[in-house]
Amino acid sequence: MHLPTIFRTVGFLLMLFSLTMLLPAMVSLIYQDGAIYHFLNACLITFGIGAGIYLPLRHQKKDLRTRDGFLITALFWIVLGLFGALPLYLSDSPSLSVTDAVFESISGLTTTGATVITGLDELPKSILFYRQMLQWLGGIGIIVIAVAILPMLGIGGMQLYRAETPGPVKDNKLTPRITQTAKTLFLIYLYLTAACAISYWLAGMTLFDAVGHSFSTVAIGGFSTHDASMGYYANNPVILFIACVFMIIAGINFALHFGAFRGYSFSQYRQDPECWFYLCFLFGASIVVSLLLYFHHTYDFADSFLYGVFQVVSIATTTGFATTDFSAWPSLLPFLLLTFAFLGGCAGSTGGGIKMIRVLLIAKQGFRELRQLIHPNAVIPLKLGNRVMENKVIVAVWSFFSVYIMVFLMLMMALMLTGIDFITAYSAVAASINNLGPGLGTVSAHFGDLNHAAKWLLCLAMLLGRLEVFTLLVILTPAFWRR
Repeated sequence: MHLPTIFRTVGFLLMLFSLTMLLPAMVSLIYQDGAIYHFLNACLITFGIGAGIYLPLRHQKKDLRTRDGFLITALFWIVLGLFGALPLYLSDSPSLSVTDAVFESISGLTTTGATVITGLDELPKSILFYRQMLQWLGGIGIIVIAVAILPMLGIGGMQLYRAETPGPVKDNKLTPRITQTAKTLFLIYLYLTAACAISYWLAGMTLFDAVGHSFSTVAIGGFSTHDASMGYYANNPVILFIACVFMIIAGINFALHFGAFRGYSFSQYRQDPECWFYLCFLFGASIVVSLLLYFHHTYDFADSFLYGVFQVVSIATTTGFATTDFSAWPSLLPFLLLTFAFLGGCAGSTGGGIKMIRVLLIAKQGFRELRQLIHPNAVIPLKLGNRVMENKVIVAVWSFFSVYIMVFLMLMMALMLTGIDFITAYSAVAASINNLGPGLGTVSAHFGDLNHAAKWLLCLAMLLGRLEVFTLLVILTPAFWRR
C-alpha cells in the first residue's frame, strides 16, 4: 500500500474542495448577508491543511492499486465531511454545534438530505446555497470528478472510479480512458442540472431557488431552501411535475444517458432491463399509493394523484423532497414509502438504496430457485436481458444484500440503546443508510432533536450508504492491511 501517495492525493483533493467554498462566498457578497468571512476563513483553513499534507509528499508518484483506491475513497469522504462542516460551524446563523455541523455536512455530501436546521427561510442566502452545493458535489461524487485531473499528478484513476461508482458491475467504462470517462460523467451531470434549473425558473421559481433546487434534484439529495421543502410550491403542479421528471432521470444509470446523448437515440433505455424495471416499479407504486390516498379520503382524486406520484418518485429515488408530512398519511403508507427507499435508483445513478439491478437479480434468482425445485436436474441460466449473469455476480449481490441488512439492524439497535424509540430508530437509520432524508416519528420533520450519540451513528450510516457499505467496511478488516 502506497501511503505517501494516498495522503498526497487526499491533500490535493482537499485543496481542490476548499476552492468550492469561494462560490458561496461570492453569493454572500452579492446578497450582503454577512457570511462571506466565514466561507473565506473555512476556505483558507481547508486549503492550508490540504497544502500541508500535499506539499511534503508532492514528489510521491506511484500507480494506485485497488486497496489504495478504497482507502482514498473512504478517507476523502470522511475528511471532506469534517472540513465541509467548517462554514456551518463558524457561521452565526445557524448557530450549530460541532456535531450538528458535521451531521449537516455529511448529510449534504452523501446526498441524504436529513437536516438538523430549522428556520431555513430566514437563513443567509449563502448558507442555503452552500447546503445545496454540497449535495451537487456529492451527487456526482467528488472523486469521480477529480479523477479527470489525477493523471496530471502521475496517478492512475481507475481504482478510484471503481471504488466510487455505485453498483454491482463496475468494470464498464463509457470511454477507453478514465479521464474522458470522468469528464463525460461531469458534462452529462452539468447539462441535466442546467436544464433542471431553467425549467424550474420558467415554471415560476426565483432564480436562486431554481438553481438551488436543481442542485438537489439532479443530485437526488432533497435539501431545500424552504422549511416546507417542495410543499412551498404545492400550489404549482408544473414545478412538482418538473421535479418528478428530473428525479426519475437522475435515478437512471448515467451510462445510459451517455449512450443516448452520443447516439441521439433512446434505444439504450428500451434495451436496458434495469431501466425498465425501475420505470415499471415507479409507475406501479404511484398507482397504488395514489389509490390508497383517494380511498382513505385523504385528498380528492386530483390531489391524491399529484401528491401520491410526487412522493413515490421522491422517496423511491431516495431524493427526499416532500410536499406534505407523509408520516401522517393513513394506513401502511408511511412504512410502505420508507420501504421503497431500500430499492433506490439504478446502479450508476445519483440515487441511494440497494439499487434496482440488485433487487432485480435477487428476484430473478428467487424465481430460478423455485423452478429448480420443480426441475432439480435442469440447468437454468439466470439472464438479465440477453446476458447470462455469472454466478460470482449473484453471490456478490446476495453478499451485499446480507451485509446491508445486518448493518441496518445493528445501527438501528445501537440507536435504540441511546434512548430512541423503535419507530424513530428504524426510520432514521433507513433514511440515513438509504441516503433518503426524511423519516418517521421524531425525525419526520428534522433530526435536530436527536442526541449527539445518535447523530454520530447516523453520520456513519450515511457514509456507509453513500459508499455502498463494502467500500468503508473493507478498510476495517485485518486482511486489508496485510501485505
